[in-house]
Amino acid sequence: MKIMKSIERIPGGLMLVPLFVGAIIHTFAPKSGEYFGSFTNGLMTGTIPILAVWFFCMGAGINLKSTGVVLRKSGTLLVTKIVVAWIVALVAGAFLPEGGVQTGFFAGFSILTLVAAMDMTNGGLYASMMQQYGTKEEAGAFVLMSLESGPLVTMLILGSTGIAFEPQAFVGAVLPFLIGFILGNLDSDFRSFFSKATHTMIPFFGFALGNTIDLGVIVKTGFAGVLLGIIVIIVTGIPLMLADKFIGGGNGTAGIAASSTAGAAVANPMIIASMKPEFMPIAQSATALVAASVIVTSILVPILTAFWYKYMQKKNNTNSGSGVNTRAL
Repeated sequence: MKIMKSIERIPGGLMLVPLFVGAIIHTFAPKSGEYFGSFTNGLMTGTIPILAVWFFCMGAGINLKSTGVVLRKSGTLLVTKIVVAWIVALVAGAFLPEGGVQTGFFAGFSILTLVAAMDMTNGGLYASMMQQYGTKEEAGAFVLMSLESGPLVTMLILGSTGIAFEPQAFVGAVLPFLIGFILGNLDSDFRSFFSKATHTMIPFFGFALGNTIDLGVIVKTGFAGVLLGIIVIIVTGIPLMLADKFIGGGNGTAGIAASSTAGAAVANPMIIASMKPEFMPIAQSATALVAASVIVTSILVPILTAFWYKYMQKKNNTNSGSGVNTRAL
C-alpha cells in the first residue's frame, strides 16, 4: 500500500490528514487519551512537548550565517499581523456596536472577536508549512511570533492597560529553539543529526493539534464561525503575502502560512473579560467564534499554502521553460 504517497498528494496532507484524524477522535471520543493513558495519551495530548522537541531540532538545523533572514522574515510577519489587527480594530470600532452584534447572521461579531482571531498566528502550523514548502530560515521565523502569545497584544490593540508582559514566558517559548541553534552551530554533526527529525515531527504535531479541536464548534457557531475564519485568511493573508514578497524577500508562501488563528487565541476573550468586566457579556460568543476560526484556518491555510507554493513553482518552471523554447525557435 502506498499510504504515504496518497497522503502527500493532498495539499498539506502530511499535516492535514493527522490533524483531521485527531479532530474526529476528539469530537466523537474526547476522553480517548484519558481512557488509554500512558504513551497513547502522550501522543494525543502532547502538543507542547512535541513542539518543544520540534523547535529544538529546527533551531539546530539553521546555520548562523542565515540568522539575518530569520529575523527579517519573522519581524516582517509579526509586525504586519499586528498592524492589520490594529487597523481592523479601528475600522470595526467605527461600525460595530460597543457590545458587539447581538442578533442576526453576524451575532457574536465584536471588536474583541475580530482582534482575538487576527492578532495571533498559529506558530506550529506556520512552521510545519514552511518545513514542507519553504526554507529552514522561513520555518525559523516562528521565533518572534512568540511575542503574539497570550492576551498582551490583544489588550494593547484594544487600547487597554493593566497587563504586564512576563519576559520569562517569551524566553520559555524560544529557549528550545535557541539551545538547538547554539548546539547546531557549535557542531555541524549536531546540525546534521537533529535537522533530520524536523519533517518526521510534522504528523505527530498535526495529530496532537487535532486532538484539541472539536468539529462540533462549527455547528454551534453556524456559518458565522466559518465566515470569520475566511475573513481572517483574506484580511491578514493578503497583506502578509505582500509583506513577505516585498520586505521579507519571499514569494508570498510564508505570508499565507502565517494567516491562521492561533489555538491559544481561544482563551484570550475570557482572559481579557476577567480583567475588563465590560467584555464579559460578549466573551462567550467571542470564544466560540474564535474557536471556529482556529478550526477553519487550520484546515484551509495548509491547503492554500500548498496550492500557492505549487503555483509559484509551476510559474517559475514555465518562465524558465519558455525562455528555452524561445531560444530554440
